[in-house]
Amino acid sequence: MASLTTYTDEARIALDTLAGRAAGLMSPSLRIGVTGLSRAGKTVFITAFVHNLLHGGRLPLFDAQNSGRISKAFLEHQPDDAVPRFQYEDHIAALVESRVWPESTRAISELRLTVEFESASAWNRLLSRGRLSFDIVDYPGEWLLDLPLLLKDFETFSREALEMSALPGRADLSKEWRSQNRDCDPNQPADEMTARKLFEAFSSYLRACKSDQRALSTLPPGRFLMPGELEGSPALTFAPLDVQPGAKAKPGSLHAMMERRYEAYKTHVIRPFFREHIARLDRQIVLIDAMQAMNAGTEAVTDLERALTEILSCFRQGRGNLLTGLFSHRIDRILVAATKADHIHHESHDRLQAIVRRLADRAIARADFSGATVDVLAMAAVRATREGTVKQGREALPVIIGTPLKGETIAGDTFDGETETAIFPGDLPEKPGLIFQQPKPGKDGGDPPAEESLRFVRFRPPRLEKTAEGITLSLPHIRLDRALQFLVGDHLA
Repeated sequence: MASLTTYTDEARIALDTLAGRAAGLMSPSLRIGVTGLSRAGKTVFITAFVHNLLHGGRLPLFDAQNSGRISKAFLEHQPDDAVPRFQYEDHIAALVESRVWPESTRAISELRLTVEFESASAWNRLLSRGRLSFDIVDYPGEWLLDLPLLLKDFETFSREALEMSALPGRADLSKEWRSQNRDCDPNQPADEMTARKLFEAFSSYLRACKSDQRALSTLPPGRFLMPGELEGSPALTFAPLDVQPGAKAKPGSLHAMMERRYEAYKTHVIRPFFREHIARLDRQIVLIDAMQAMNAGTEAVTDLERALTEILSCFRQGRGNLLTGLFSHRIDRILVAATKADHIHHESHDRLQAIVRRLADRAIARADFSGATVDVLAMAAVRATREGTVKQGREALPVIIGTPLKGETIAGDTFDGETETAIFPGDLPEKPGLIFQQPKPGKDGGDPPAEESLRFVRFRPPRLEKTAEGITLSLPHIRLDRALQFLVGDHLA
């Protein structure tokens, strides 16, 4: 990963880490990165994480909580004043009071949650202050996919972008941009209007790839989809060009303009993001929406695998020692979690987990080689459904019961967002590799039969249950406790 940084970057990282380690002697902390591609549930995960610790949620597999060793959990001021705060209060109000999902992550944000606890070890009780802060960093996975660009020049970036745009799942969406590219001479004089038209056509193609119907994941540059405060700047107004291999950009040409802006994007956007945020992480969870990809088809599943491999290869993963740990952070635990496990019956959870393992195989092998511990999980940070059975003739079908979001459809029926219904979601394939295969067409050459096509719908957040005494329970979940145990349990042991 050092190849992604300059010597100046490494010096800054070392100084920042050393200062952080010194502060940690008085106020120990663990920095946890939460990422994933859009709609994977990053905001919901963090909100549920914090809510369950603040309110003593039901977390039987989270040992420190289940054994009663956490005496107190509370929010504190975050250490980075220049980073927007994760608005936990707004998000929990949306989930609990309005029963709507919080808005997706659009930029980086941070929140500090501090716990006071008693160690399970007598020796640790002597050495530990019994207080630990979790600095939770929320950032878009789309931005993380930019990091490999640091290793690519403009020619390589352009060639790969053009090759990707011609793939079967993208060719129709990129038609307009590729047409403009063919009509454009890279050696023509630099012109702002031409640059803008190419950028707009290219970014429109990327946005179309991200739609629910395609659900594609590998779409760099990430800031073209989530520009934030840089929208409209020259560093975000460029596009790949069909340049000849080895061709040098002529001074004053469109090629030279695009190449300069691409390099500015790497210098002023990607490098600071890596140096100031990614290089400071201790633990990481990567959330993926495998359901959406399977809904969209084989091209989306294959692209999700490609994106996940690139994401995991970007972390500084592995185990440090006492000396190197003073000057650099290493991510020693990475959790890859498929969200929305509540959209299927628990009988399919093991299959979903196997699918995640298959998607992450290559990337996990790379992480394991460097000494990081990697795990996969099927979970729902907030469980929006419950399970039941419905009799169909003599057969009892396992179903999930919940309130589909307004506009969701099944077999031609459109839901109003208020009506609760029982849904048979279908079975995931027993062999994970089958999700990478194109479904066989129907007898008439059309779409595959409904029973062979997996379709998942989205549900509204649940109404919180109350005890007989009228006490409102915390947000329900599936395996959030196991996720917390893996990410932070050893630091509370």
